[in-house]
Amino acid sequence: MLQRLYVKNLALIEEIEVEFRDGLNILTGETGAGKSIILGSINLALGARYSKDLLRKGAEYGFVELGFQVENERQLLRLKELDIYPEEGSVVLSRRLMEGRSVSRINGETVTMALLKKVAEILIDIHGQHEHQSLLYKKNHLSIVDAFAKEDLGNLKKEMEETYREYRKWKKELEDADLDEASRAKELSFLQFETKEIEDAELKEGEDEELERAYRFMLNSKKIADGVSEAYAFTSEEDANASESLSRAIRALGDVKDYDEAVAGLYEQLSEIDSLLNDFNRDLSDYRASCECSEEELYETENRLNEINHLKLKYGNQISDILAYYEEQIKKIQKLEDYEAYIQSLNTNCAKAKIKMEETAEKLTKIRKKQAKLLEKSIGDSLKELNFADVKFEISILPTEHCSPDGMDEVEFMISMNPGQPVRPLANVASGGELSRIMLAIKTVLADKDDTETLIFDEIDVGISGRTAQKVSEKMALIGREHQVICITHLAQIAAMADHHYMISKTVGNMDTTTGIRKLNDVESIEELARILGGAKITDAVLQNAKEMKDLACQVKEKERS
Repeated sequence: MLQRLYVKNLALIEEIEVEFRDGLNILTGETGAGKSIILGSINLALGARYSKDLLRKGAEYGFVELGFQVENERQLLRLKELDIYPEEGSVVLSRRLMEGRSVSRINGETVTMALLKKVAEILIDIHGQHEHQSLLYKKNHLSIVDAFAKEDLGNLKKEMEETYREYRKWKKELEDADLDEASRAKELSFLQFETKEIEDAELKEGEDEELERAYRFMLNSKKIADGVSEAYAFTSEEDANASESLSRAIRALGDVKDYDEAVAGLYEQLSEIDSLLNDFNRDLSDYRASCECSEEELYETENRLNEINHLKLKYGNQISDILAYYEEQIKKIQKLEDYEAYIQSLNTNCAKAKIKMEETAEKLTKIRKKQAKLLEKSIGDSLKELNFADVKFEISILPTEHCSPDGMDEVEFMISMNPGQPVRPLANVASGGELSRIMLAIKTVLADKDDTETLIFDEIDVGISGRTAQKVSEKMALIGREHQVICITHLAQIAAMADHHYMISKTVGNMDTTTGIRKLNDVESIEELARILGGAKITDAVLQNAKEMKDLACQVKEKERS
């Protein structure tokens, strides 16, 4: 679960740190206090896009850090698959935001944005203010059914993607191979020309590198020879060369080396240096002799390099690339020379791949239909608990004309809000407030199937009030029994259900505005409920109403636990 949130230098936040608990965590505050900034900070830590305008005025950077405690075995296993190993169950995600760039870390180690988002998907699920609108699109309905059925689907979706890719590969090759006789002859002639050009070159691996070294040496052989000759003169040819000077020094020490052990040691060192210098002079002399090269050698080397570089421009950056291209073209020639057998083989492979793809799609459809029946009943029951008294909810699964990586199913949620009315597509019936409750019902059902421990709801109360709000609050409390729930709300009925209540407030002073957050005690929580109920003026009656609402919420939660 999410244990800790730390934010620095973002929008109106100068610096805040808050610890969340298990169960239902409720965040409230006046309009404009900065509730959206709190949730936005969490999103930023999880990899959301940002602009420099989000940084606090005058700040060089912004910083967000989320601390999670992970105990769920399946979550730990999924993290391990990403090479993330919690330290005593702790996973810390952080992101440092600077103008034009950001740095993300997991447990102090810098990671890519892609990895950060994958880890975030395991640890937390955020339902934003407008996410319910995703229910307007049928493609999302398929994803919801598959999320519900994931245990039964197993690796079948991955298998579906693989069989689809295999079929498309053979299908494309078959389409590309569809040539008339004249086109085949032209293609064959061109391939034969290319392969002969490569064959005639008789390329060898590493030949180009060796030639380039030799060519560079030949171009600079005169300079090299002059430098070597000058060095040789100083060490062994000049009147005052190093070798002659060393010999004199050795003779001088030789006359006195027997008088002292230290002198004897120096004599031995100098003798070794003389021996090394003699070896060096011999090597230098041999190398000087090898520095000579003819114009003919230079010409031949240059021509061979030009030939290889010409082939590189046409067929690959390295000799290995050219040889690989050659092998590929040889295979194409063989196919064109025995074209009928090649086409027959492609047709066979394509047909086999299509059968396998369709069989996999049929398995998917069978599981989806079975699980969709269970899902539609669970969602229907959940909707009734959310004050949809006469709702009828169905999941339609129809075959598509063509197969895709998702199979051959078109899934659409159908609903009827009133008795006697036929079910119609969800997008044509539900209002914004109804969509919000439907999404909550779906999240509730999927929560039992999901390993994600932390769920965040941002203003799930959009467009609801009265008895419906009470039903929503009871549903939130129910989810909070199995998951950590963090919810931003404007409704007192939902806030009253809080296991832990936090207030977000805005402070103005010293020509500056800052947003803060703090956990409320029981008395402060009732006062905040009264503010939500009564607005600007909080009377004793409003306070009493808030207290009764809190007591009633406690009774409901106790009843659910028993």
